[in-house]
Amino acid sequence: MEAVLQYIANGLMVGGVYALIALGIVLIYKSTGVFNFAIGQMMMFGAFFFWMSTDRFGLPIWVSLLLSLAGSVVVALLIDRFTMRPLIGQPVLSSVLVTLALVYFLNGVAIGIWGAYQYKLAEFLPGAPVSIGGVVFSHDLLWSFFLAMALFVLLYLFYQRTRMGLAMRATAESHQIAQARGINVRTIFSLSWALCGLIAAVCGMLLAYRLGVSQFLSLVGLKAFPAVLFGGLDSIGGALIGGLTVGLLENLAGGLIAPWLMEITPYIILLLVLILRPEGLFGLKRIERI
Repeated sequence: MEAVLQYIANGLMVGGVYALIALGIVLIYKSTGVFNFAIGQMMMFGAFFFWMSTDRFGLPIWVSLLLSLAGSVVVALLIDRFTMRPLIGQPVLSSVLVTLALVYFLNGVAIGIWGAYQYKLAEFLPGAPVSIGGVVFSHDLLWSFFLAMALFVLLYLFYQRTRMGLAMRATAESHQIAQARGINVRTIFSLSWALCGLIAAVCGMLLAYRLGVSQFLSLVGLKAFPAVLFGGLDSIGGALIGGLTVGLLENLAGGLIAPWLMEITPYIILLLVLILRPEGLFGLKRIERI
């Protein structure tokens, strides 16, 4: 029984990070209609920026953190300016294919700069493992979960309560209507990509603390896609539920059935969702009449 509780605890804590990555995907999709396949590479760049700042340049942790966040936002804005903005008005499929091309381009850039090696981050998260009723909570997973949840809540409040958040919601409903109401749609697109870059950097650093800094981090980002589709492509609450569910099920499958099953469980979930409920739990079901 204690083993099951341990798998559940680990799954929920890891799922919190998946939920935050999924939120970055949802924010881009709701504002621009683009499914950002390159979010894993954006996470990887954020982790590499942090590693370079702390290890190569020996900067203090808080300075490295700010530089990494700023660097990731700049990468996201460059993606928006030079790859997404020229495609405004073009079929959405074109933008989606460009994000797929960015996956390979950014991987190549990362290999060219840092090589195909794995680096270890300096230990900067304070604390020690916590044991409750025989269930051990690793301090890095606790930090990852609570930081992810705090950022998730802040972004949700920003999206729901602020003027800019309302403008993003209006843009998500209709670009033409938003422009007619005086909203600068291009500014909203840039803000959405900047927030996605911020989220990717935080997730990249949190995951790199446990897994190391390498190309592998971009593959971890793929696990957010089943979470997004499970919760619904246009649902912020669905991103949270989907992330926690994917993290929980993959840990239970890997712990109770077979370790190798842990890596494919998210994609089994993805297949089942696409077959049984393509719009997800909380996504809008769109019907086209011919």
